[in-house]
Amino acid sequence: MSQTALFKLPDGRAWYGQGPFQGHAHRPEGPAFYVNDFELSDPLPWKEPARLWQLQPAEELPAEALPGSQATPRIQWSKPQTECFKMVFRRIRREVQAGRLKKMVPAMAEQGSLLAGHPLALLPHLRRAGSHAWAYAWGDEGRGFLGLTPELLLQCAEGRLSTMALAGTAKPGGREAFESDAKEIEEHELVVESLFEQLSALGQVKRSARGLLQAGSLLHFHSALELELAQPVEAELLIERLHPTPAVGCLPRDERWMQRLRLFRRQLEVPEFFGAPFGFSEGGAAHCPLWLVVAIRGLGWEQGKVSLPSGCGIVSGSAFDHEWRELRLKREAVLRQLDLEGEAKAEKSQLVATTKADAA
Repeated sequence: MSQTALFKLPDGRAWYGQGPFQGHAHRPEGPAFYVNDFELSDPLPWKEPARLWQLQPAEELPAEALPGSQATPRIQWSKPQTECFKMVFRRIRREVQAGRLKKMVPAMAEQGSLLAGHPLALLPHLRRAGSHAWAYAWGDEGRGFLGLTPELLLQCAEGRLSTMALAGTAKPGGREAFESDAKEIEEHELVVESLFEQLSALGQVKRSARGLLQAGSLLHFHSALELELAQPVEAELLIERLHPTPAVGCLPRDERWMQRLRLFRRQLEVPEFFGAPFGFSEGGAAHCPLWLVVAIRGLGWEQGKVSLPSGCGIVSGSAFDHEWRELRLKREAVLRQLDLEGEAKAEKSQLVATTKADAA
């Protein structure tokens, strides 16, 4: 199957593109997907498809756009080890407690082997995803990534820019304790303050009150920020100004700490797509809508290997056990959203049964 791209808005509208894709350094005049890695290393991140379908909320993906095999992927996961992440956590927390660093978001990835099917078979499921998620997908049978993210990096049209701070995580059942959790509030407000500072140079920023947003099985603090741009700003400059936000990066966001974050991501085998901008532009004119999201809550694949990343924000009040549990909750939420939870449980049961048989 040729390279494909999918971007879906929470209201159900979606765009599906097939290659070959033509890359552009700047936002092209026609419709295009924005695809890059966390370090923004692609010099031609705007991908203009050879074929494009624009789908309304009730429309399914066209039959010719679907992969040959639509069998649900079966993945055997390897249990992640705590040692490497614990070392990274301690190093970050030491810098935070010394006052040199306010926040950093390390990530780690659970690794798996693809036993049957293919992740691209999940495209119709992404298309029907819930109302609090942006769906994204990019790749072919050999390599790619996809997911359902609750986090908007920016939305821009007619001179108005919108973004959000989405930081602080809990299970929905712990709502009351979460709303007064000092660590989670601190983590969220650091993101808000950074976004406010970055956007204030472009116009007058308005911030909503801190609220709650439920994304799948998880609860987050959410604050919306909006502004009227004082003058048109190129999309590439907006991306460089906002990415990475402290929700997936670090604060201060200077080269010293970004280098440290990149090192930790490599050590913990975090796939390049995780936390990167992904989106869609209807055209190059200033009035044309542009949507960019933060590519989290997804999985990546390369040949027969699958990677399931998750991240957590470390601030002054962070504790290792809490953060390690949050990483697991986020990965479980991804499997649940992608309807892979049953497969994961089946593989775990099979592994337990095999272990018992070997022991006997």
